[in-house]
Parts: sequence; structure tokens; C-alpha cells
Amino acid sequence: MDENLRMINWNVTAMDRSLSDVFNLITSDSRWITFADRIKFTLKVIQFIYYPILAIVGVPVNLITVVTLKCKDCGLSKCVTCYLVSMSVVDLLVIIFDLIFRHIPMVYPEQFNFLWSLPICNIHAVLLYAATDCSIWFTVTFTFDRFVAICCPKLKSKYCNEKTAAVVLGTVSAVSCLKNIFWYFMLTEDYWRVNIPWFCDYTDDAMDSLVWTIFAILHNILNPFIPFVLILLLNIFTVQHIVVSSRAHRRLRAHSSGENPRDPEMESRRKSIILLFVISANFILLWSMLLVYSVWSRIYYLGYQSVKIHDYVMELGFILQLFSCCTNTAIYAVTQTQFRQQLKNVLKYSFTPIIQFIKR
Repeated sequence: MDENLRMINWNVTAMDRSLSDVFNLITSDSRWITFADRIKFTLKVIQFIYYPILAIVGVPVNLITVVTLKCKDCGLSKCVTCYLVSMSVVDLLVIIFDLIFRHIPMVYPEQFNFLWSLPICNIHAVLLYAATDCSIWFTVTFTFDRFVAICCPKLKSKYCNEKTAAVVLGTVSAVSCLKNIFWYFMLTEDYWRVNIPWFCDYTDDAMDSLVWTIFAILHNILNPFIPFVLILLLNIFTVQHIVVSSRAHRRLRAHSSGENPRDPEMESRRKSIILLFVISANFILLWSMLLVYSVWSRIYYLGYQSVKIHDYVMELGFILQLFSCCTNTAIYAVTQTQFRQQLKNVLKYSFTPIIQFIKR
């Protein structure tokens, strides 16, 4: 009985304990600590170090990416550039609203105690969920744009242009904001200070409301279950089209020239295709853990409780999801030669005044 009380007490106050306390608990031989709890506390130690570094790196990286794509010629079409810039901007917003104003204060509660006293949790939730929705659905719209460009040549000129991209991105942003306005009325101004998907307290009406239950389920379906499925399907169709068209194109060129020379048209499309697949794979891999936990939590809430998933799966899902907001710059640098060169120039010009000041 005493061991159970100690375990409950630890779970309640885990967020308020210091890094050394958590580390000592992990390395101790206490029998009442389960293997799953050791994993959770290990992730806690990782979060102490990982989240601040991710914030320090993620903010300037996304800012530099926006500047590089917007102000430099990276060899990309205006349509693709519009999507990539928008994705970097919303990733930056997710880092600010989710990582800096939510996860870091939960890891360092004493240093950010002032934040929990501010009556703005429902406003924070609206901004955070709207930015997250935009981040996810911008990836979907970019994937669909590249699907049309590769698989639907007749629609390419009408759809794959800067004007259409701006309309699509603006529509997604407006819908995301309108959808998440509901959180303002369903959540209270008070923070829970607990690292769960709904980090604000509920209103009394929302707790007993069928509308709340339906909206919460739809929220998990729209973010990220449906985008996950759409990206998978669009990439499968794109790969299928590429394989079929590549075979037909090789046969046609072989018959016309008697050999199989290098195809400049396919080479020009290769980098765009690689960019699409890497961005899609990045989203699927880094969001899959949180997707599994979100689907399970909804099923568990509806009464199907035969399967138990520990909370550390959610923690790991948050870690991977937040990391996805900082990976696009590396993806562009690896897959796009001109972006890599322009990025070097931006970094060089940015640090030149600092180096000259130090020399003086």
C-alpha cells in the first residue's frame, strides 16, 4: 500500500522534480518502478536537454529557410517556393506555440511559473492547434500539388502556379483557424500543467457535452489520421505513375534513337520527385507515433480498453512531432543543390558583420 502511494505521489509531482531527482530515480534499484516508468523518466531526462536545444536551433533555422527561399533563386518554381515558404513559417509558429510556450515550461515548471498564472490557455490552444493543423495540411496540399504536376499534365498549367498555391494555402489557413475557434469555448483559461494532448482545463459544459466528444474525435481524425492516409495514397499513385511513364518513355526513346541515352526531361523531374518523397516520408515517420497514440486514446475513451498503451508513447510522439518542425531545412539542403548554395551565401553574409566586429 505504501509503495502504491509513493508511486501515485511521484506521478502527480513528476513535472515539478529536478533533473537530478529524475536521473537518480532511473538509476536506482527501487522495485516499485516499472520498466515502462523507467522509459518515461528517461524521456523526461532527454526532454530537459532536447527541448531547449531544439528551440535554439529550430527558430533561426526556419527563419533562415524563409529568407533563403523568398529572397534567393533556389532553382524552384514559384509554386513550389510558395508551399515551402509557407511550411517553414507554420513550422516556426508550431515551435513557438507548442515547444517554447508549452513543452519547455512543462519541463522547467519553476522557471516558467509565471506562464501558468496567465489566463490565456484557451487562446494558446486555439493558436497552437491552428498552427499544427496548417503544418500538417500544408504538407498534404504540397503533396497533392506535386501529384498533379507529375501525374496530371493537362491540369498542371492551371493548378500548379503561384496564384493557385496562394489560394489553397489561404483557404487551409482560414479553415484551420475557424475549426479551432471551438477550443476557445470548450477549454478554460487555466492551464492543467500536465503534458497531455488537452493541456487546458475543460469547461463544465464541455465535459458533459456530446458536441465536445464528437469534436474531439473529429479533431483526431482530421489531425493527423486523414492527412496521413492522403499522403500515403498520393505517394503510392505518384510512384505508380512514375514507374509506368518511365518504362514507356525509355521504350520510346530506345526505338527512336536505337539506344538508351540519358533523358534530360526525367533528370529535371528527378529532384522534384525526391523532394516530394523525402518530405512525405519525414512527415509519416515523425508523426506515426503520435498518430498511434491518438487513435488508441480515442478508442480507449469510447470503452475499448483491452489494449493498454503507456504514456511514454505519447511523450515520444511529442518529441518526434516537434523534431519534424526543424527537418525541412536539412531536406531542402540535401535534395536541392541551388538551395544549399544560397543557404551558404545567406549564412556567410549573416555572420560576416559579426566576424568583422570581433576582429575589430
